[in-house]
Amino acid sequence: MHVVVLGAGVVGITTAYFLTKAGHEVTVIDRDADVANACSYGNGAQLSYSYVDAMASAAFLLKTPGLLAGFDRAIRVRPPLTIEFLRWSLGFATECTKKKAIANTLANLELAQRSKELLRDLRRELPGEFGHRIAGKLVLLSKGSDLEAARQTAKLKTRLGCPASVISLDHACEIEPAIARMLGPYAGAVYSPQDEVGDSAAFSRELANYLSRQGTCHFALNTTVDDLLVEQGALRAVATNRDHIDADAVVVSLGAWSSTLLNLLGVHLPIYPVRGYSVTLPLGEHPSSASVTDFGRRLVISRIDDQIRIAGFADFVGFRSSHDERRIDDLLNAAKSSAPAVADYQSRNNQAWGGFRPLTPNGRPIVGATPIRGIYLNTGHGSFGWTLACATAEQVAALVQGEPTAAIAA
Repeated sequence: MHVVVLGAGVVGITTAYFLTKAGHEVTVIDRDADVANACSYGNGAQLSYSYVDAMASAAFLLKTPGLLAGFDRAIRVRPPLTIEFLRWSLGFATECTKKKAIANTLANLELAQRSKELLRDLRRELPGEFGHRIAGKLVLLSKGSDLEAARQTAKLKTRLGCPASVISLDHACEIEPAIARMLGPYAGAVYSPQDEVGDSAAFSRELANYLSRQGTCHFALNTTVDDLLVEQGALRAVATNRDHIDADAVVVSLGAWSSTLLNLLGVHLPIYPVRGYSVTLPLGEHPSSASVTDFGRRLVISRIDDQIRIAGFADFVGFRSSHDERRIDDLLNAAKSSAPAVADYQSRNNQAWGGFRPLTPNGRPIVGATPIRGIYLNTGHGSFGWTLACATAEQVAALVQGEPTAAIAA
């Protein structure tokens, strides 16, 4: 079969890999000049296999009035008031129960553990490096009530094979001495010793080069998809700004833009673009080695070789990016106030980045077939695309192949 993958981010590239392993000829289409140029380019670099908690929760819902009032500088809620956003918001609100939050988090954890196994195997085939290492992850919490809630979740995670434990601040400082120079205040931390870090853009480029050398995967970059051509309820071809590409199947991995294309075919996806930001800086006087998350400030700090990646924030502003410069300044100021010694904030080249994370109401990716024969989905990963990419790619490749597969996240 000839399968076209739409989107050359980390999810699309890994999808292409598993499709070629199944014996298919694959074409990857992307509008950018290189792979991983959008949401996969500057993400937090964390392979957070034990921390894929759904955003929708009872605790988050209680914060909504304050978010709308602008009290939390890490979350900006200024969306265009469209029917799509109102429908998405209602869906999000219905997921904000304790029972659903646990179910959604456990579903993501199951995917994450499979993804970890698959990336381990895949790394053996790649000749290049992408800053990968087992770093461990520390999530710093400010309130005692947060620690108590984290204990309950940690027990569930440990039972699923994701070791996680709530530890004191002193213990956290022993594991990662850089935390002793962070300003807090912190009441303790959640520690996950097996979590990893890696540069998703570098990984995507390495994997794309590997696939090109195999000769069964071709890349059509600088190419825009105009439409998916359907006859009698089945896919026939992909119409681009260059030509028509015949295809037996298409996998849509366009992240936040997946809905835009599929709406034309009457397939509506509950995906909202949530803008996040990052900077990449030289090491400071006291850089961290472990992966560190300041939960209250919604910051993640990861060391990639000789650089520090600081990422965070969640802005519900539609597809607008007009406030990027100000939000990057907010991110830098928050990082300086939290971890003043971890990075060289005086560096003139901070590699500032902003990207749209494709968030679903339940926080789980959408993987599966559409009502149109030959069109499949692997999208909606939110901020966990790098973490879950291999598992969902394996799932959608099995569906295209017509093989039995595990339960599909939706």
